Amino acid sequence: MTFHEFLIETKREELIDVTEKVREAVRASAVKDGLCVVYCPHTTGAITVNEGYDPDVRPDFLLGLREAFPDRREFLHAEGNSAAHIKSSVVGCSETLIVENGKLVLGQWQTIYFCEFDGPRTRRFYVKVIS
Repeated sequence: MTFHEFLIETKREELIDVTEKVREAVRASAVKDGLCVVYCPHTTGAITVNEGYDPDVRPDFLLGLREAFPDRREFLHAEGNSAAHIKSSVVGCSETLIVENGKLVLGQWQTIYFCEFDGPRTRRFYVKVIS
């Protein structure tokens, strides 16, 4: 088992490709067969796996979430970022991936993203590789 922590700088709202950082963690673990958990400890951030080939997927993803969960005057949360909290919960704080023959198993078009819904911030995410 290995544990890795990564720091990233984010903009206001974005999807950041963290696939290579996760692959680094898998390589460093020397685990041949097992699981890899990617976890976000922030309540206004998230982790997801989605298409990485077409760059239009990222802005479309964010637009869809903005339209589904807009900021509303009626929200009571004092920080004014309730929509970011909702997006984080809907997308989720982690992904569990397969490690096979020492490599991360992803589909041809799949990319691992850190989702920022309330930046800019310095964020962290964790990778745990388990044999």
